[in-house]
Amino acid sequence: MPYRGDIFTQGQYYHLYNRGAGKAKIFLNEGNYLYLLRLIKEHAPKFGVAVIAYCLMPNHYHFLFRQETEVLLSKFMQVLFNAYVQALNIQQGRTGTLFEGRFKHKRVDTREYLIVLCRYIHRNPVKAGLAAKPEDWAYSNYREWVGLRDGVLVDKTFVQDHFSSAEEYVKFVNDVEDEEKSYGNISKYLFD
Repeated sequence: MPYRGDIFTQGQYYHLYNRGAGKAKIFLNEGNYLYLLRLIKEHAPKFGVAVIAYCLMPNHYHFLFRQETEVLLSKFMQVLFNAYVQALNIQQGRTGTLFEGRFKHKRVDTREYLIVLCRYIHRNPVKAGLAAKPEDWAYSNYREWVGLRDGVLVDKTFVQDHFSSAEEYVKFVNDVEDEEKSYGNISKYLFD
């Protein structure tokens, strides 16, 4: 991904997302998901990236990151997905474009957007019919948010600062009536 003049600012939150070219799968087996998660664990601390929420879907991904240092998130994404695509190409004996272009990103500029985006990311597998409940999808950090898995790809301080308990977040995520109303306010930022 060549430099494109992205403006990323230390201390700010960003929603980053992309999908496979032609909506094709970007994760072909469990090992692919786990490999990308290992890359994130390895590189996020080096690049000063705080992982807030993520969801890896068969043909797309969503991340909510906070840039902790002056190192641009675009550099992190470049290293992350260059390694991922090279490994996938070798594994699958493939060449060519994996993604629909460069990743997209939006700065999260309000608390409402920030909180609703977390729910949107964690409910993505449910909305897509891949899981009955958010906790049934292994490739997001929802389980870390609600204490069902002890993983490192979550900013636990962020979770505690925005929700008084895991139960409060579970209720918020599962409030489907409120979900539809709140997405209306941020619909221009969403990606399906």
